[in-house]
Formats: sequence, C-alpha cells, structure tokens
Amino acid sequence: MTVTTRKHPRDILVTSALPYANGPIHLGHLLEYIQTDIWVRYQKLRGENCIYVCADDAHGTAIMLRAEKEGITSEQLIARIQQEHEQDFSSFLIGFDNYHSTHSPENEAFSSAIYEKLRDNGHIATRTITQAFDPEKGLFLADRFIKGTCPKCKSEDQYGDNCEVCGATYTPMELINPRSALSGAVPVEKDSEHYFFTLPKFAGFLQEWTRSGTLQPSVANKLAEWLDAGLQEWDISRDAPYFGFEIPDAPGKYFYVWLDAPIGYLASFKNLCDRRDSLDFDHFWKADSTAEVYHFIGKDIINFHALFWPSMLHSAGYRTPTAVHAHGFVTVNGKKMSKSRGTFIMARTYLDHLKPEYLRYYFAAKLTGQVDDLDLNLEDFSQRVNSDLVGKVVNIASRSAGFISKKFDGQLGSEITEADKLAEFVDAGDDIASYYEQREFGRAMRLIMDLADKANQYVDEQKPWVLIKDEATKDQVQAISTNALNMFRLLMLYLAPVLPATAEKARQFLNCEWHWDQRGEHLLDHSIEKFKPLMQRIEATQIEALIEDSKAAAPAAEKPKAAPEAEAATVEPLAAEITFEDFAKVDLRVAEIVKAETVEGADKLLRLTLNIGAGERNVFAGIKSAYTPEQLEGRLTVMVANLQPRKMKFGLSEGMVLAAGPGGKDIWLLAPDQGATPGLRIM
Repeated sequence: MTVTTRKHPRDILVTSALPYANGPIHLGHLLEYIQTDIWVRYQKLRGENCIYVCADDAHGTAIMLRAEKEGITSEQLIARIQQEHEQDFSSFLIGFDNYHSTHSPENEAFSSAIYEKLRDNGHIATRTITQAFDPEKGLFLADRFIKGTCPKCKSEDQYGDNCEVCGATYTPMELINPRSALSGAVPVEKDSEHYFFTLPKFAGFLQEWTRSGTLQPSVANKLAEWLDAGLQEWDISRDAPYFGFEIPDAPGKYFYVWLDAPIGYLASFKNLCDRRDSLDFDHFWKADSTAEVYHFIGKDIINFHALFWPSMLHSAGYRTPTAVHAHGFVTVNGKKMSKSRGTFIMARTYLDHLKPEYLRYYFAAKLTGQVDDLDLNLEDFSQRVNSDLVGKVVNIASRSAGFISKKFDGQLGSEITEADKLAEFVDAGDDIASYYEQREFGRAMRLIMDLADKANQYVDEQKPWVLIKDEATKDQVQAISTNALNMFRLLMLYLAPVLPATAEKARQFLNCEWHWDQRGEHLLDHSIEKFKPLMQRIEATQIEALIEDSKAAAPAAEKPKAAPEAEAATVEPLAAEITFEDFAKVDLRVAEIVKAETVEGADKLLRLTLNIGAGERNVFAGIKSAYTPEQLEGRLTVMVANLQPRKMKFGLSEGMVLAAGPGGKDIWLLAPDQGATPGLRIM
C-alpha cells in the first residue's frame, strides 16, 4: 500500500467562461461550472493553492435593450441578474473564491491599459466601415436586429444574415423590405470609423502556441484550419449608444463586449487579491510566471480564448494560459434542449424538484477530457443515481453503521482484518487522482463504483446479519463493519469533489478529518456518530414534474413563417434511376455496434466496431455531432458490407453505416426493426 505525496503545493488559477447577464442559468450552462468546480475541489483536496474566479459578462447591446424594455437602467438589470446567477451557482455547490462583474472599476482599468499597450505596440488599426443603421433608435444594427423577406425563397420574418427556412446567407441590405427589429424603421447604410486588433500579425505566435500542449488535439487541429486559411483583423469597437466602457482615446466609441469579457478574468482575480493578503496578482499573471492558469470554456467560444485572448495577452506583456479546456454541448434525451418538450431546463426549475448533487454526479460520470457533447438521458440519469449512489455507495454505510451503533456502542474495531482489500482501495487513489487531473471524470467514477461493488460484495460474503445472532461470532461483526466503513470512508473521500455536501455529511458521521494524501490512515478504536440517511432515490414522478414545470415556464415557441413550397424545396432531388441488378450489388447487412469511441484529432468522426455475424469491421462514421459513443454501443444499425475499404488518416474504414439527415445534430442512424440479428442481409 503506497500513498503518493508532494512537497510543494502548486499555485493554480482557474476560470470558467463568464455567463451573460441577460438571463437565467440553465442546465446547458451548468455543465461547465460543475466540470470546473469538480476539478478545483480535487486540487484543493490535494492541498494545492487553487483559486477559482468568475464574473458576470455584463456589457453589450442586448443588455442595454433589455433594460430599456423593462424600464430600468442597465446597471439595475445586471445587478439583479448577477444576484440570480450567484444564487443558482451556490445552490449547485459551485465554490467560487470570487464572483465579480465585468462592469467594474478593475475591469475598466485593465481594459484601458491593455488597449493602450496594444495601440502603442502597433496592434490597433482604424478604418471606415459601412453598417445598417436604425434612424429612429439612432444606433447601428447587428444582423440579428434586422428582419425582412428572404431574397432567395421569399420567406418572411427572416434575420439579417441567413434564412431559417432555406438556409441562404446574405447581407442585411439584401433582404426584401428590411426592417429594424427594434423600431420597425427601414434601416439605412451609414459609415463609421472602427478600431481593429491586428490579429494577422500574431499568426506565427499562434502557430506555435496552439501546438504547445495548451489545447486538446481536436481543438488545435480546428484552429490550424483557421490559421491556414488566414486570420482577419478583429473589430473591437462599437458606436454609441452602447453599454460598456468607452475607448480611452476615442469619444463615442466603446469596447466590443468580447474585448473586455476575458479581461474580466484578470479583474475578478485582482478584486480578490485586493482583499486577500496571501495572493499576489503579478505572481500569477506576469510574463515569466511559474503559476498555472486554466480556462474552462465551451467549444463555441474557442476562437476568442485560443486566438484573440492569448494574442492580446502576449502583446500586452502578460503570461498566456497554461491550458484552455473546451467541452461540448448538453443534449437532453438525445436531442437539443427544447422548451416545447420540457427539456430546456432552468437551474432553478431543476432545484425545485431534485438535489444538485444528482446532476453533479451524472455529469461527472459522463465527462471526458475531450470536446464531446454530453447527453442528459433522464431515464439513465435516474437509474444511475439510484444504482450507483444510493444502491452502492450509501448502502455500504447504512448496512454497516447499525451494527456498530447498536452492538458496539458506536466504536470501531482496533484493527483492519482485511488489509489487502483496504490496500487496494488506498492504491486506487493514485489512478483516480490521475483521472481527475486529466478531467477524465467518467473514468474516475467507474473506478470508484468498481470499488463500491467490491465493498458490497465483501459485506454480502461475510453476512454480518447472520453472525450477529451468535455471541461466539459477534466480535467478527465489529471487524467486518470496521473494514466496510473504512472502505466507505475512502469512497466518499474520492467522491468529495463531485458530492461535496454528501461527503461533508459522511465526514461528520465518521467523526473524522480527511486529506487525499492521508487516505492510508484508517479509522481504528474510533467512535462514529449515529448514521442518518445520506441520499434518497429519484422517483419517476419527480422527473415527470420537472418536465411539466419546464414546459409551463417556457413561452410559446415562435416558428419561422415558411414560404409556399419552401419545405419541398429543402428535400434533396431523387438520384438517377438504376436497375435491380445495380442495387443487388450493394450488400447491406444488419450490424451490431460493439464499441464506439471518439477519434483523437477528428471533429466529426466516431470509430465504430461492428459485428456483422461473420466477424467484426472497423468503420469511421461522421456522426459525432449527433451521437455520443454511449448512445451507440449495443444498438443495431445498417451497414454497406462490401464497400471497398478506404485508408484514412486515422486508420482503415471497412464499410459504411447508413444515416439520414442534413448534418450537424440532425443525423439519424438507420436501425432495423426488433428481432433482426447481426449479419442478416437486407434486400
């Protein structure tokens, strides 16, 4: 039995992306904050000097317009939204060391100072651009604030950049009868001088930085495509009226919200440093800092965090992040979150029905260190929480504590009689620690549940409920329960980053302190408290009520008005006619997906191992945007079995699975009816 220890704590600063101060938190948002919080809590449990800061992203036209609509000031709106955000995060046990706002003196000072350094270093350019302007509101209009009739399919009420009916793209002024969505006025074109960050000058720096290990391989590969295509200058200014910070040397011009948003990381940390003497801002952010800085973000904002942000920091003389960790999106029951289906679930609605740690555990059980989307399958969610947490982990304590309390006056035995078994639990901590560090939380949870199975199996085999009936074997029950409760202690220690509230209850029940590197010190000749239930099962009625309340909270969905024959126009024309003999050449087979896994460095591919009755085939399928590996394993599909193998960058693809849909999340894998078996030919 060994316990790995370290002498010097690491200095680590961690951030999550800043939620926009224009609406409530929903479960899609929470994935990121739960992922980050688990990682931070693990680091603190190891004794690291780990600091977690965040803030509300509180600037922009959308906030200004919503405040105007509500008849309040922008400052009043963002103050209210921030309070709501902090309440939701606290309820989900997100342990920020500091939660601030981008509308703060610190952020204004940093934004101005960084801009001035960029300007003085020759990295700011100006030029005149032409934009749509609302003459009644007196402001320039972003594309989403212009509506009209699509110039291609003639669908009405379409946005100023693309048609939701036919998919056409265009400029706002190409719309037929364009109107401002704010006032209804006809927009006019107007010139304005804008300020640009000269990002192309950092192409060489970014080529090296993005391949330095700071990014996941798939993210680095995607950025390489953008770098190869050539970078564009980034517009960092907006015209008044605008809710934000005015550019120091440009009256009437304001910093674009995405310039000062990431600077909010610096501002929130500085705000904390000013109140905590043990923290030194420069130690974490100076160019030659030995501290570590990690950003956890969604994959939709990679360009801001992995192109613009490191370039700005580099020019301004600050250090760049140690790593940027991106995650995928959340789907519910295999589909995009939907208000009409009741699966667009707000944080507060969830909390009205279920405990936050249920979601924390489920997200942890499915999270990887990659950029995969995560599906919240509500049936699987209930089953996994009930089986893993209630049926396995908590069950160990509930079935053992009663013997100690009732028969041994709450006193554990004086020795561990199953030293080898306990050593296995202790030694597993090194692998679990490695999984936490690499953000492979799903692997950590699986290993912990394997240990829980072994603990329950041990109790089942020893049958203490039988031994307690015989005075001659009574002392064996104390030893068995002592072993089991020490196993339980280790399981709860390992789960503490995921289940902080339950872990604290378990710690109080066991009447002990714990630290990751002291896990080999067992509880012997030790008094425990009377056991109280730690967690309850999820009932189906709770899930049903959650969905119904989510439906009730959703406003009526607005559907785009389709042009006549627009739907038919989106159907792909039929292919040229073929003979039956041509069709018969295609060997279609029922295939079982034995294994599905992501492909490192590939954005769209999943690697499928298919059983076709006469052996297995390896197939690469471009369905990653619509399916997670967990959704596919064990199901049947249809494959082209006699397609010539194709050598790809990632390996040999020995066939093709069949699917329908335009792409993205709208891909549906074909499946045979019930009763079909692998290898059957389809004709």
